[in-house]
Amino acid sequence: MTQQAAHIPADVRERIIAAATDLFEQSGREAMPTVDAVRRAARVDMNAASAVMREWRRSQTAQAAPVAVAVPESVQQASSAAVAAIWQQAQELANESLRSAQAAWETERAELDAMRQELAEAFERQAAELETLQTRLASIEAAEAAARGEADELRGQLAAAQEQAHTAEARAQEIERRAGELRTELDRAHQDADQARAQLDQVRGELAKVQARADADQEAHQEQRKQAAAEAHRMAERLTAAQAERDQAMKAAGQAREEAARMAGQLDTLKEQSAALLARITPPAAEVKPTRKKPGSGE
Repeated sequence: MTQQAAHIPADVRERIIAAATDLFEQSGREAMPTVDAVRRAARVDMNAASAVMREWRRSQTAQAAPVAVAVPESVQQASSAAVAAIWQQAQELANESLRSAQAAWETERAELDAMRQELAEAFERQAAELETLQTRLASIEAAEAAARGEADELRGQLAAAQEQAHTAEARAQEIERRAGELRTELDRAHQDADQARAQLDQVRGELAKVQARADADQEAHQEQRKQAAAEAHRMAERLTAAQAERDQAMKAAGQAREEAARMAGQLDTLKEQSAALLARITPPAAEVKPTRKKPGSGE
């Protein structure tokens, strides 16, 4: 047993020998199994498989051969003729043993050459497999880097979209506040118009009274008619001023209504745009966890 094979665990040796024997029997004992085939079948490393396979192949081709030794002197003295015949036979046996040993050595050398070729091919295959795995690993790492970059970009886009949504919401709140102020101003304009109408009605009533008094006293009191006419003229001026004030209040009320309607339309449009933007940027529930609502943000 070689020094390298001596360090191989017994269970590993048994698996290698069992795999080699099984593969050898499957081939009808006609072809020795390759080291790579045994390695794959036994599921061991190449060094262990090659070390144990050398011993296994040697055990399959080992043959017993007699060893040629010199004839002892006592035997030569016993019988020269017998010794010569025996020595001749021994030489023939020795030569036959030598030829057998040479044939076994040639066979073992051929097997070692074949094993070296097998090991070289196996290492080449392993190198090719390793290169393929390294290429796949590089592709996977590149894909992961690209995915991380895309995820970072999407997170940036999501943050920007969320910022736009917050800005749009703040703008919508500002528009709604302005619309409320316009509604308040419109209500105030309505109240002013009502007050102006009431004052106009009051002036008309007073004017009617003055006119009635002027008509009753026309014949008796000409001077009073003049005064009444002057008063009526003043009342008419007040009436004209009140009507102008009423018209101005009604015009302001109309403008306020138009402004309120326009702001309400803008508010509805902005709300629809905000809802569409939020629907477009909000990721599915299974992929992105919902962000925590900010106090007072309205989200």
